[in-house]
Amino acid sequence: MAKKIKTIIKLQIIGGQANPAPPVGTALGPHGINIGEFTQKFNEATREQNGTLLPCEITIFEDRSFEFKIKTPPASFLIKKVAGVDKGSGETPKKKVGKITKKQVEEIARAKMEDLNAGSLEQAMKIIEGTARSMGVEVR
Repeated sequence: MAKKIKTIIKLQIIGGQANPAPPVGTALGPHGINIGEFTQKFNEATREQNGTLLPCEITIFEDRSFEFKIKTPPASFLIKKVAGVDKGSGETPKKKVGKITKKQVEEIARAKMEDLNAGSLEQAMKIIEGTARSMGVEVR
């Protein structure tokens, strides 16, 4: 018999650095979850991805148990990392902050494929290119 789901919480946490402070504690505390246990399990699971921003979907059950699924880093995070910029452009069409190649777009699209709503690699690449353009990063 399957456990009854109480709620699903989505957070973005830096890999290997989850702690009971906000946003983790404030999101999980009201649901009666052992925050220390969650942070320990999350940090253990993301040890090799230390310093990478990771979306996490936490399913909380009625009996206060939980399970979580770690997704791939956001496309914007990967684009900034590859382009070597700290943040996107505040004036997108006028000001460009960096450049990435089609090859780099393909690598990001392959990494994000499981989390994107795309049927093919070409569609995934178009999604990544659009994200890059909206950030002020030029695709060559």
